[in-house]
Amino acid sequence: MRTTITIDDQILEQLKKRAAHEGTTVSRLIEDSVRVAWGAKRKVVGKQSFRLVTFGKGGHFTSLNVDRTSELIEMDDVARHARRR
Repeated sequence: MRTTITIDDQILEQLKKRAAHEGTTVSRLIEDSVRVAWGAKRKVVGKQSFRLVTFGKGGHFTSLNVDRTSELIEMDDVARHARRR
């Protein structure tokens, strides 16, 4: 459905840049934003996409040492075998 909205010029410019960067349209970004605001998810048809969630300044960090994969594997094994008992 087509509709007309009034939007701040600066926001529109940011939307255009982001759409170009993500290879999508301004309409799709607006539609996705409304769905997020409503708590709904878009049904993806055809090309599957995802967003990589990263944590930066102020984000949540794990207490696990991800540089020591052998420790992570051991912890996973211990947790998995503990559930079986």
